[in-house]
Order: sequence, then C-alpha cells, then structure tokens
Amino acid sequence: MQKRRLGTILILLGALLLAGALGLLGYNQWDNGRAQKAAAQVLDQLETTLDEQENHLQLLVPTQVDDTAREMTVTAIDGWDYIGYLSIPSIGLALPVMSEWSYPGLKIAPGRYAGSVFTDDLVICGHNYARHFSPVKRLAIGTTVQFVDMDGREWDYTVSKVETLQPTQIEEMVGKADGDDWDLTLFTCTTGGSARCAVRCTRVETAS
Repeated sequence: MQKRRLGTILILLGALLLAGALGLLGYNQWDNGRAQKAAAQVLDQLETTLDEQENHLQLLVPTQVDDTAREMTVTAIDGWDYIGYLSIPSIGLALPVMSEWSYPGLKIAPGRYAGSVFTDDLVICGHNYARHFSPVKRLAIGTTVQFVDMDGREWDYTVSKVETLQPTQIEEMVGKADGDDWDLTLFTCTTGGSARCAVRCTRVETAS
C-alpha cells in the first residue's frame, strides 16, 4: 500500500515538473516573440526618422567623425532614447540600440553599456533572446557588422575576436589592454547566464 502511494506521489511530482518545464518553455517562446516584435516596431520608426533627416540634409550641421568630444545624437521613441541601429547582414539581424542600457530596456532592444562610435570604444549589451543577441555568440571572425547612428552615418566593422568573460570582469569588458584593437563590442549572456560572451569588432573604414 505504501509503495503504491509512493509511486502515485512520484508520478504526480513528475507530472508537475513536466508541466512546469513546458510552461517555462512556452513563456520563453512568448517572450522571444514579444521582444522581436518590440524591436522591429522601434526599428521601423528609427528608419523613418533617418529617412526624414536624409531629405533635409541641409539642416544638419557637418561634424568631424574624429571629434572625440562629440556626443552621439539621441532620438526618443515611446519614452526610450536611441542612438541608432545595429545590422549584421549575414544573419539577417537588425536591431535598434538604446542610448543607455537597463534591465527593463533590454526587453525591448540592446543598449549602450559604455563608450561611443566617436572614441572607438562603443560597447553594446543585449538580452540573450533568439532574435536579439543570442546569434552574435556564433559569429565568425571576419563577419561584417554595421552600425548606423542617428545622424545617418554608417560605421562598418568586422568581427576580430570572440571571448568569454566573467560577470565581474567589467574593466576587461569596457577597457582596452595593450594590443587590443577593437572599436566595438557586442556582448550577451552565455547559455545559462554564468558568463558573458563578448564579440570584439574592428572598424574597417571611416563613417560614411
């Protein structure tokens, strides 16, 4: 009798665990879809804004791309500030980039963690969503990465290194050691979230 009761309890526990796993899987799929839709909506608005600016170029004040004191132009959409968008053509990925990262913001789009395109030390963090930064962990050396700022300038990079850092290695993430030649970093959590995958990119030409 006790063995039968124990067997019944174990079956119920197994069913509960399976239901919980299925529920978590369903939530993750829903959250991935929500994040992809949210980013796509913002990207459409950013591209519209850039198109409008392109039609009024005479109103823009010319600036030098090597002006390290210059602040990146910011555009506000739905209460969030954006500095441009990121594009990786080889994997069909295009994402808006927020001016500053935050946990609530990462549910919509990647955000600037540190630096600037003008000082060649821009660091962008993104959530490990399937259509956010999860694919960047598998980028091959030499992959083209583009960033378009809110002045319409296109900054072209290629992937030069992919490394794994611990969450405590903040200085290593944002600072350049001797021999480092990266100008852009994209990073996200590894599977399981125990470490960070940092994709280092080198600028290949001046902004156009």
